[in-house]
Amino acid sequence: MFPQKLDSTLAYDIAKAMVDGFNRHYRLFRTESSRAKHRYETADWHAQQRGQRERIEFYDLRVRECVLRLEREFKAGAQPMEVWQQVKLHYIGLLINHHQPELAETFFNSVSAKILHRSYFHNDFIFVRPAVSTEYIENTESSARPTYLAYYPTRDNLLQTLIEVVRGFDLRREFDDLERDARNVLKVIGPKLDESKWRANFQIQVLSSLFFRNKGAYVVGKIINGFNELPFALPILHNRHGKLVIDTVLHGEDDLSVLFSFARAYFMVDMETPAAYVQFLRSIMPRKPRSEIYNAIGLAKQGKTLFYRDFLYHLRHSTDKFRIAPGIKGMVMLVFDLPSFPYVFKVIRDKFPPQKETTRELIMSKYQLVKQHDRVGRMADSLEYSMVAFPRDRFDDELIEELQRTAPSSLEISDRDGDGNLEVILKHVYIERRMIPLNIYLQEALDARADPRSGEQIERAVVEYGNAIKDLVAANIFPGDMLWKNFGITRNSKVVFYDYDEIEYITDCNFRKVPAPRNEEDEMSGEVWYSVGPRDVFPETFGTFLLGHPAVREVFMRHHADLLEADYWQLHKDRIAAGHVHDIFPYDPAKRFSKMFPREGASTAPVTEAIA
Repeated sequence: MFPQKLDSTLAYDIAKAMVDGFNRHYRLFRTESSRAKHRYETADWHAQQRGQRERIEFYDLRVRECVLRLEREFKAGAQPMEVWQQVKLHYIGLLINHHQPELAETFFNSVSAKILHRSYFHNDFIFVRPAVSTEYIENTESSARPTYLAYYPTRDNLLQTLIEVVRGFDLRREFDDLERDARNVLKVIGPKLDESKWRANFQIQVLSSLFFRNKGAYVVGKIINGFNELPFALPILHNRHGKLVIDTVLHGEDDLSVLFSFARAYFMVDMETPAAYVQFLRSIMPRKPRSEIYNAIGLAKQGKTLFYRDFLYHLRHSTDKFRIAPGIKGMVMLVFDLPSFPYVFKVIRDKFPPQKETTRELIMSKYQLVKQHDRVGRMADSLEYSMVAFPRDRFDDELIEELQRTAPSSLEISDRDGDGNLEVILKHVYIERRMIPLNIYLQEALDARADPRSGEQIERAVVEYGNAIKDLVAANIFPGDMLWKNFGITRNSKVVFYDYDEIEYITDCNFRKVPAPRNEEDEMSGEVWYSVGPRDVFPETFGTFLLGHPAVREVFMRHHADLLEADYWQLHKDRIAAGHVHDIFPYDPAKRFSKMFPREGASTAPVTEAIA
């Protein structure tokens, strides 16, 4: 139970030090996010990528700093329960009128977990549920920008209002022809606004900070006309002349969901009140969980907190059991799922077959690489957890046996509360969005070839698979194991890669052609007759294990035969090594104004070509 009075000055000092630690973290986080604007304006793409990578490490660094301070100044780990009970209450009091209370609560949990024994985790020492509401938080300081800006155009000045919206972000670089681009925006979304039913409250609302990612800046907002709302985003790019252009307009929930996909890098966006940004984004993407939105705007620790709360809620309100996930078993990961929950859980096996020359540490480093890298919409984000407890009675016996057999070092089964209710504790687990494995998707289409639609399904899957690999190549990623089973199909029919234990940087690989056989004996041999280095890759051999079915091979060779050529891979390796940064669009290139309106958009081509 909580104490009836707060009489410990030590508890207050600890709480104040923790708030100070969080404030330092968020101040540095915001500073790094705000620098994205200058890097974008100066086209410093490599610095933008470094900033995105380094910002991910900020949180853990600040947590460690805070833990060290608390131990050094207050011997926090040696304090009794009564003091820690008061610490939390003082901390809540210090969050009144705070603009990031939900993030500060998560920071408190992270610091406490490093200091307190895990036996404390079932009591009131951490924020199991939020204690401070984030509803209607707003920065009321006169000098501060509001969360979003509202514009009220008339029928006659809609074009000028749209130009005013973009100008309002004060980008320090000249536009090629902003009026032309604004007209193109209206050509696309004008028919959806139903101007014949123009309502008195017609308005445009846009979040007051730009969203930066890779080589793009995005205006994000919505158009309100009566009871109708149209979400939109305007990607602003640099053209080949170094001037700014609006490349297209994304509109509707599906377009915005793809832009904020779990398979893309986190945005850099300067926010005083993150909860208000998330609330706005939820209003335009109501099907996207808040946890994914926090992840998308770079606040991954808060995303993890919300995900875990949603997961616990789902467990309380469901009755199905965890099971071994359908599909081909992996050699490195044991994958299981809960049928009613749209995620999969991945545990690293203790031992790997001889062909997998890897270690647990190396596998974890690959997942961290993906976390920090530009995922270009083709690599699923993973949530990484330690010491996760599940009810034992929710586990299928076959799954428990598989865990005990292949990953015993990651498994503990215990009665921590002494009440007879066993728990399964996983010491380390990755959690990812569940997708349809591409091999299963393809096989279903091949098995149903009597149905005319199956041909379209095969075509779409194979073309998307090749596009996914080309996007990864452009992002300097070699997938390693390119088997169909390591890719999945999302709700939006995008192919996404999710098996990272063999990925390498393209620039670290050596792409070679298979040498000509020296003699007839070489030609007839089932063994490799030439030397192969540890990072040698022979693209022409990919077809042997990828293109066994004639229908699949025909589509692949028609669209992606270049992936079987060493020259294709080497060309991209050389360009990346020379400092080239590709454009990879979070939307169909056919939607670009330069494609839709070639005359009006002729000069909107970006600096480099897209890898479609």
